[in-house]
Amino acid sequence: MESKKYILLLLLCTAVTAGAREARKAMTQVNFSKVKVTDRFWSPRIENNALHTIPVCLDQIENKTGRIQNFDNAAKGEGKHSGIFFDDSDVYKAVEGVAYSLINQPDSTLEAHMDAWIDKFAAAQQPDGYINTFYTLTGVQNRWSDMDKHEMYCAGHLLEAAIAYYQATGKDKLLGVATRMIDHMMQTFGPGKRHWVPGHEEIELALCKLYALNGERRYLDFAHWLLEERGHGYGIRDGKPWNPKYYQDIVPVSELRQISGHAVRAMYLFCGMADVASYVEKTNYLTALDSLWDNVTQCHMYVTGGIGVAYRSEGFSEPYDLPNYEAYCETCASIGMVLWNHRMNEWKGDSRYVDVLERSLYNGVISGVSLTGENFFYVNPLASHGKHHRQAWYGCACCPSNVCRFIPSVGNYIYGTGNDALWVNLYIGSEASCKVKKHDVQVKMETEMPWQGKAALTFESEMKGQLRLRIPQWAEGFRVSVNGQPVKYKRERGYAIVSRSWKKGDAVNIEMPMQIRMLEADPRVKEDVGQRAVQRGPLIYCAEEVDNPQHFDEIALSPSTKWTDRYVPKLRGIVELKATEGSQTFTLIPYYAWDNRLAGEMRVWMPWKEGQ
Repeated sequence: MESKKYILLLLLCTAVTAGAREARKAMTQVNFSKVKVTDRFWSPRIENNALHTIPVCLDQIENKTGRIQNFDNAAKGEGKHSGIFFDDSDVYKAVEGVAYSLINQPDSTLEAHMDAWIDKFAAAQQPDGYINTFYTLTGVQNRWSDMDKHEMYCAGHLLEAAIAYYQATGKDKLLGVATRMIDHMMQTFGPGKRHWVPGHEEIELALCKLYALNGERRYLDFAHWLLEERGHGYGIRDGKPWNPKYYQDIVPVSELRQISGHAVRAMYLFCGMADVASYVEKTNYLTALDSLWDNVTQCHMYVTGGIGVAYRSEGFSEPYDLPNYEAYCETCASIGMVLWNHRMNEWKGDSRYVDVLERSLYNGVISGVSLTGENFFYVNPLASHGKHHRQAWYGCACCPSNVCRFIPSVGNYIYGTGNDALWVNLYIGSEASCKVKKHDVQVKMETEMPWQGKAALTFESEMKGQLRLRIPQWAEGFRVSVNGQPVKYKRERGYAIVSRSWKKGDAVNIEMPMQIRMLEADPRVKEDVGQRAVQRGPLIYCAEEVDNPQHFDEIALSPSTKWTDRYVPKLRGIVELKATEGSQTFTLIPYYAWDNRLAGEMRVWMPWKEGQ
């Protein structure tokens, strides 16, 4: 696989499949490897991820939790397995995070560190391609006996890590390990072989990534087959039929209309369905996904873009059951919301999906990691009595490792291409290279988001075609000017369309007024009746006791509340809101920044005094 001839073949296969994908979608993302993030909000987070979050994850995995020792023991065929049966997945997600970081921030020492890990993975692999340290060390004869033991989930994360590392470094050893595991699975399961329903979805979207890389149809077909296994009563846990509602196994996936069960698993399932549908016609998956999206966003989503309640096994209750103190809003589920809504927008080219993506990104995702990058939330409630805090690690550590792989890939969600157009989905300062009408296009965007609603886009090459600028749901009075002159634009599915022959140096200025908005929940959400939440731009705000020590319990809003906003250096730089109600003034900060100082109470929803 190291030969130039083979690499060229891979590139050709990738180009062919990518072309087919574009023909079935409104747009295709511009990969973050072609996007350099430069703004003052996201650049420090990407750097912080490299300097602090990744090292924390590697230290926990290698030195404190025994996850790497599991691979050493599996290679020797002796010793105990430490941790949970799916802990291999955290290791693979960390490798994927490192790979993404290496793309934009090369580090030969870190790369060598990963090479040493990969040697351990290869040594732990069974002769028939099977790799899973839990079963290798506890009884390999018991493998593939329990659909909820996450064997395919771990394999999916192995495959994603392998593809990422190959794309970052050109090294294919891990890709070889991963494809041997996938081939082992395909020899065991499939049409005419054994039935299998992965208890935790993930493998499906990973298989689609492998198909996109090498163009081998059998990997796509296997992903499709796994999706089609659901809803037929095959699910087994501990030797008995499992709860099909919890595992998204109650009906065939094309018939799903309401979300149920575990939130993260559901998100990964929906991503896999969208990916398979992008290649396979007549699946009816998009009909299901449309209904599921409406169900999630209208009945089960918090104002932060988070999903899931604590007392429902990290998943869903009845519609509009959205308690604040008991909100689960797992960080991984918010990442899943970004991944799924991104795919929906690729299909539809409709800004409402990016509105949800942006809401989850700026509130539900980045709240999951401290401003230092060294501590993590697994659960992200919307109210706290002061005892909920980020931790350095968890027994189930899916969220820290997921954060470390997500942050460096945030450039994926800024731009798209398709329909002879350049699409701008998120306003994040960046420099990007892409192709529109097969022509090379370079653009540069400068912005002070999320603090100021302005962006400046400059063409650094010529482009013939449309510029499609997303109009955020929160931006009333959206305006566009080109080379200093206001322009009228056509509006289509939430995008402003400006068509012309673009020249090098053309400057596009976008104004997105940021008003402080007091939001009212659907009246069927019982916990939020008589309350309001506060939003400015894409950010949801909260009140912390540390800012309001004298009158936290007296905080309330009304139609006469007077607001001021100003940029302050605390919490690494934020726009702080001051609300004056009568003789009292209280302070609000962005929700993502809470619990980075002294412990204390917090709330997003605040009492509303009607008619004051």
